[in-house]
Amino acid sequence: MDTKVQLKKMRKMLWMMGVFKIPMIAYVRPRLIHLDDKVAIVNVRLRRRTKNHLKSMYFGALAVGADVTAGLHSFYYAELSRAKISFVFKAMKTEFLKRPTSTVQFVSEEGLKVKEIFEKAKESGERINDWIQVVAKNEDNEIVATFEMQISVKLKN
Repeated sequence: MDTKVQLKKMRKMLWMMGVFKIPMIAYVRPRLIHLDDKVAIVNVRLRRRTKNHLKSMYFGALAVGADVTAGLHSFYYAELSRAKISFVFKAMKTEFLKRPTSTVQFVSEEGLKVKEIFEKAKESGERINDWIQVVAKNEDNEIVATFEMQISVKLKN
């Protein structure tokens, strides 16, 4: 197993997923800022496509940012081990704390937890479910929303 996946490669994978599989990702255009074994950081800019009628970030754009951020580690570890995965979200719990009126940065520090989930799925051959935390912050570093995303991972044969 390699020790690192290039950020450039993961950015390309994210772009391809948006273009070919999930058009909403391509529409919102989340930007992968950082990805390593522990932390994933994604930015979503506040612009015409992501704004609501109150000139703050639309719920759907926030959901896309949280979705991408929570899911990146699954693809990261699959790429490291050259495994094919079946990955979905089963549930999401969200708390909106403040109107996001600027670019929003989504941060997940649960990479090692996702690695454990990935390893359990690899060993058991079964689908494994667990909760991943994502925090959304505005440009002033204030938390605007928190997300709990229930991921479900199974390795394909």
